[in-house]
Amino acid sequence: MTEKPNLDYIKEISGGNEEFEKKFLTIIQTEFPKEKQEYLDFLKEDNLEESAKIIHKIKHKLGILGLNTSYRLAVKYEEDLKRGDVQLKEEFDEVLKAVEDFVLKLA
Repeated sequence: MTEKPNLDYIKEISGGNEEFEKKFLTIIQTEFPKEKQEYLDFLKEDNLEESAKIIHKIKHKLGILGLNTSYRLAVKYEEDLKRGDVQLKEEFDEVLKAVEDFVLKLA
């Protein structure tokens, strides 16, 4: 994975309002780990439709964290899962790991 998560977009929309930035980051730090676990649990149960629904939620966080290529990957993977195709799993898992590492460093 060549792109790295960043806070550029959050800083841009906050207009320098640090309180807004903190609230936004808190939401990501709270929701992302839960969504990642839900995705993994549904995948383990071979419930690809529910996995796709969770990816739909996660993909927006990828865009917010400046991961535009990963966002496009998530869009494709979400659609693939709806058709029963899991070929992009490993690549998507790398994205999840990068985001998880980034979110943990923010804490």
